[in-house]
Amino acid sequence: MSEKKETIRDLVVNRRASHEFTIFDKNEAGISLLGSEVKSLRAGKANLQEAYVRLENGNAFLEGCHISTYEQANRHNHEPLRPRQLLLHAHELMKLKKAISEKGMTIVPLRLYLRGSRVKVEIATAKGKKLHDKREALKQRDAKREMDRDR
Repeated sequence: MSEKKETIRDLVVNRRASHEFTIFDKNEAGISLLGSEVKSLRAGKANLQEAYVRLENGNAFLEGCHISTYEQANRHNHEPLRPRQLLLHAHELMKLKKAISEKGMTIVPLRLYLRGSRVKVEIATAKGKKLHDKREALKQRDAKREMDRDR
């Protein structure tokens, strides 16, 4: 039997999330997209900087994710900032709902990627960092870089 190795290709990465938040639990979710959105994502024309996940009526929605319009779609184009439904199992939704019931917890998207031919989003429960926590993380990262340079 020949097994096909599933390829994963990052489309958009939210690098700022690890600086702004302390990340706890990561999950993979499918995302409901239109054809023009997939084409635009494959071209790398999306932004996750201000994006977050909202739970409402037993569903999860990706809010604030900007996917640019696809030039060749003409009048069949999509709204760049429309809320997009995330495809999660009921037990995953309950786990997320329980996690964000704590004070200061939120759900942030970390990256959009292709798994095979499907677009997936990696989401994580996170807690916002204070300014002194961000400074401490920068100091530790710089110290580690210096130690690695000295070796």
